[in-house]
Amino acid sequence: MKKIIAIILSAVLLLSVAGCANNNATATDSQQPKQDLVFKIGAIPDQNAADLNRNFGAIAEYLTAKTGIKVEFVPSVDYSALVTAFERGEVHMAWFGGLTGVQARNVVPGAEAIAQRPRDEQFHSVFIAQKDLNVSKLEDLKGLSFTFGSESSTSGHLMPRYFIMEAGMDPTKDFAGAPNFSGSHDNTYNLVQAGTFQAGALNEAVWEKAVAENKVDLNKVKLFYTTPAYYDYNWTINSLDHVDKVFGEGTKQKFKEALLSMGEEQAEILKLFQTDKFIETKNENYKAIETVAKQLQIIK
Repeated sequence: MKKIIAIILSAVLLLSVAGCANNNATATDSQQPKQDLVFKIGAIPDQNAADLNRNFGAIAEYLTAKTGIKVEFVPSVDYSALVTAFERGEVHMAWFGGLTGVQARNVVPGAEAIAQRPRDEQFHSVFIAQKDLNVSKLEDLKGLSFTFGSESSTSGHLMPRYFIMEAGMDPTKDFAGAPNFSGSHDNTYNLVQAGTFQAGALNEAVWEKAVAENKVDLNKVKLFYTTPAYYDYNWTINSLDHVDKVFGEGTKQKFKEALLSMGEEQAEILKLFQTDKFIETKNENYKAIETVAKQLQIIK
């Protein structure tokens, strides 16, 4: 009898140990996927793909090292595709323009604009035209062929369109034909330089960089108007459901601090963004852009 009881106790003990082992394995398994998760960043495709891949590949490496979370850059085919990916939680943080940032935060409650460059507090669009045209003010665009950038671009469409209308013109009627949408800022200056369109509007920073790198022939193209200032580009991070609940509590703050702490040691990366630092921003800074977009019926 004692022998039987001893055998039973041994069996119970073995089952208990096995159960604990299984529980530990389950706990480990449940934690393991977090180590394999990838924090995905995106950016509006406002320049050529090679530049974007270089810029955001570099910052992904920095963020990985700074946060201890694996970060990858995920390219988007167009502006709306990035907003959709953000809405689905497929992109956890993105470099948006003012308008796309508003669109993204409107469809993801809890998403937050967390960082921008100092120049994004006072951003501008520039209007360019073929050098030999007698164009010096917006009203002179009447009767000319014209190209915007992407339809969803703040600096390449929304704000230029607004200032054109402020000048008393109707973009749907006063150009030579319907306005074109080039898809990106570099396409815009290339189309004007090639003579495909007589004039266009684009991002001030992209224009300045193109001129500095001799990508624009100033014998063929001229800048004739710079808009008043407005808020524009920003890093927006997804909601807590898509960030902290997936990667762990405090993840949103960790990425915000990583961006805001960039300095001299990250000078080469920051140079790719045409800045020397990122500064804090907030959703409320882009209310004016949302108002203009609603006035122009670009968003509801």
